[in-house]
Amino acid sequence: MLPLSEEIFRVLSLLLEDPFSLRTWELFFSFVPFVFFLELPVYLMVLLGTLRWALTRMNEAPFRSGYFPSVSCIVTCYSEGEAVRATIRSLAEQLYPGRIQILPVVDGASRNAATYEAARSMIGTVRALPRRSIEVIPKWQRGGRVSALNTALNFADGEIVMALDGDTSFDNDMVERATRHFADPDTAAVSGCLRVRNAKENLVTRMQAIEYFLSIQASKTGLSAWGIVNNISGAFGIFRKSVLRLILGWDTGTAEDLDITLRIKNYLGRYGRRFTIVFDPEAMGFTDVPDSLGGYLRQRLRWDGDLSYLYFRKHALSFSPRLVGWRNFLSMLWTGLLFQIVMPLLILGYTAWLLFALPAQAALSILGVIYLFYLAITTVFFLTFTALLSERPRQDMTLFPFLPLMPFFTFLSRLNNAYATLWELFGRSHEDTSMAPWWVTRKSRF
Repeated sequence: MLPLSEEIFRVLSLLLEDPFSLRTWELFFSFVPFVFFLELPVYLMVLLGTLRWALTRMNEAPFRSGYFPSVSCIVTCYSEGEAVRATIRSLAEQLYPGRIQILPVVDGASRNAATYEAARSMIGTVRALPRRSIEVIPKWQRGGRVSALNTALNFADGEIVMALDGDTSFDNDMVERATRHFADPDTAAVSGCLRVRNAKENLVTRMQAIEYFLSIQASKTGLSAWGIVNNISGAFGIFRKSVLRLILGWDTGTAEDLDITLRIKNYLGRYGRRFTIVFDPEAMGFTDVPDSLGGYLRQRLRWDGDLSYLYFRKHALSFSPRLVGWRNFLSMLWTGLLFQIVMPLLILGYTAWLLFALPAQAALSILGVIYLFYLAITTVFFLTFTALLSERPRQDMTLFPFLPLMPFFTFLSRLNNAYATLWELFGRSHEDTSMAPWWVTRKSRF
């Protein structure tokens, strides 16, 4: 049994000695699984897009025009308790000269009296501030997040509507950063940037802090530079209210964030409107993530299962260049269907093949090479994005020592993703969602 270094040397020697041999390439692809070729183009596109954003940002004018539209902040609450006070305070204390209306809507208020009272306790504080207003909306019967959003939309009088979670707080320039994009009349929506608020709690939250930094702040910046934002975050989405009216608000069911993103893109295709969706890495929000591995995996089972539900059941017809345009079609196909659904299944199958078809030493050698590949990619990207994007580079660099664990964490997430996809396809897991009661989800045609 050869050690890892000798296995790698043998593969490289065969490539140099007989590069056209079938056996050579069979051995090469054992070490370099073809799923890499699904990932590398996405990584390259994100990296080049981030560089493009950084160069554009350097040449931007330092001062903003006098466009400060009125903003309605819908804060969906369920069981946050006292935490909702921090969310409301961070919105009321924004450094924004325009008017901000804060609409905390408490879903199932009869069962969540603590959250309802916590929101009401902020009324005096908010109304004492200039150009700030608040109206706490109790929904006594629980109807789910979509129901809460649509209820509050009826009370929103701002030109811009923000859909926010009750356990998320924001930098004090968030509203100013987000609304500047709507000076362009073609901007339909902006996806805000989310970071982990409880990152220092334990190892699981630190892993998620790295994941959020790379998969949200970095990846969405890179994709947005090419005009292909794949999702408007449910916890932090900003919309032109007239666009929400055009598409009739949020739709019943689960995964309302990706759903409304796809419905906006579909509207553009059907009616030929030139609306765009933007991601802003400087419009910053902070949210609490699960602090246990079990909680994290359960959350991702719902997220990843909902992705399959939307792509295969509700929005299968959205995979049409005629409907969403070639750019969005290719983005949905590559970064959505292939990268987020197909590839985890391929990784599951490839790993099973390694473990059952090859000797233990060969399998471990190949897994070692794969680990080093992902560690190198993660390290290079983390350092590059910290230099180009991070608004808190010293704080982010405290996560650097944990990078060697990230390939293991990502691998576990991919296996969990594969399970979630299979569970949705064969068990319709979206029908068991915790985001809405059963009497709401059963009304969905899908």
